[in-house]
Amino acid sequence: MQRALDEARQALKEGEIPIGAVVVCQDRIIARAHNLTETLRDVTAHAEMQALTAAADQLGGKYLQDCTLYVTVEPCAMCAGALGWAQVSRVVYGAADPKRGYQLYAPRALHPKASVTPGVLEQECRELMQEFFSSLRK
Repeated sequence: MQRALDEARQALKEGEIPIGAVVVCQDRIIARAHNLTETLRDVTAHAEMQALTAAADQLGGKYLQDCTLYVTVEPCAMCAGALGWAQVSRVVYGAADPKRGYQLYAPRALHPKASVTPGVLEQECRELMQEFFSSLRK
């Protein structure tokens, strides 16, 4: 999760919403990414989507069955759907997203065999988001 936080901090430096994601397979980071929605002018360029694409490219296939995604904020419904289609076996996230998180809109979007671990480094992940949004309100 610390590497995902590093990606989120990079997103913050670039003026993006500070969400970072890392895909781990066989105890090795195979992809890392952060939000690029502003940079790419693409509403689908979430950290998770970027990480999934990079991981699939690294592995040479679209299924990530033995992989874990670490992400600083609970995935949205779109990302959870993509994680489900990619058959990611484990999702670990930091801060919950009570307004846009997948658990509110699409609680069954992940693959049925996927496990979820919420709340890892939750305070650090939440504080990064709060810092970003409070700077917008100034």
